[in-house]
Amino acid sequence: MSIVLNKLKSWEGFLSLILISVILVNSLNSESFLSIDNQVNLFELSIEKIIVALIMVFIILNAEIDLSVASMMGLSACTLGLLVESGIPMIPALGLCLVIGAMGGAFNGYWITVFKLPSLVVTLAMLIGFRGLARVLVEDRSIRVFPSWFESLGQQPILGPIPLSIIIFLGLLILALIILQFTGFGRYVYIIGINQNVALYSGINVSRVKLILFTASGFISALAGILFAARLGAVRGDMGLSFELDIITMVLLGGVSIFGGSGSIYGVILSILIVLYLRNGMSLSNITGHVQTGVIGVLLILSVLIPNLKKMIQDFWNQRLK
Repeated sequence: MSIVLNKLKSWEGFLSLILISVILVNSLNSESFLSIDNQVNLFELSIEKIIVALIMVFIILNAEIDLSVASMMGLSACTLGLLVESGIPMIPALGLCLVIGAMGGAFNGYWITVFKLPSLVVTLAMLIGFRGLARVLVEDRSIRVFPSWFESLGQQPILGPIPLSIIIFLGLLILALIILQFTGFGRYVYIIGINQNVALYSGINVSRVKLILFTASGFISALAGILFAARLGAVRGDMGLSFELDIITMVLLGGVSIFGGSGSIYGVILSILIVLYLRNGMSLSNITGHVQTGVIGVLLILSVLIPNLKKMIQDFWNQRLK
């Protein structure tokens, strides 16, 4: 019984209660909410965001931030459209886009690890840079040149009602859990996030870990951009615009500290479900996209504010008890 109570007192327990409440409200508002088609659909519509959220967990645990992920998604998708339009075969074009994503992430990591620039500043600059480059590549056009098999992979189910993108997410989720929980690299991510100086004195190659994380972030963002292009069947320069808001909200709401070194992927899974179900519930209730964005923005503020308030209250009572 005490174990159950302790779980309920944890952040994950709190998120579980919120998730149950959201599910109940949505179920009462719409009979179709719990249908299999709706569940698959709501995941499919946001699958690119939650794929990128997995690598963002590592970045924020490491006490860094990557604001350029959504712009890299758009750049990767636009580059793919331009390459195919130019006559490049599909498979080499896909590989080249993934390489561009990894190189873009490594470029971020280079400035952060070598020149010690804040990741907030570097990735904010690249948010603008990658987005600008995507717009330069396709201008104001909408490119729709993809072969039918590519669009089918993004739009048609391949395992029961489940499309390829959700299968890729589940595979990456398992991989992320294994790395964070059972490998030395996962421990390094946490240790650096807790105290970078301690990590350095412990012999951890901090720069290498950070460079790997940002390179992986660029690669995963490019992969998400490719999946986005496959799902839509077309690309535009504004693809993925403002996706970083949802992505960062999912991670911070999941209990990952913005200061690094604290949090788990289990809480992030719960927060992903909360964000998806909230957006889906609002859509079923005909609430506009601007209002939805405002609600997610409030969630982002609360996800940072509530844990800090909790810590302040705990510190206050601990001092009073001494």
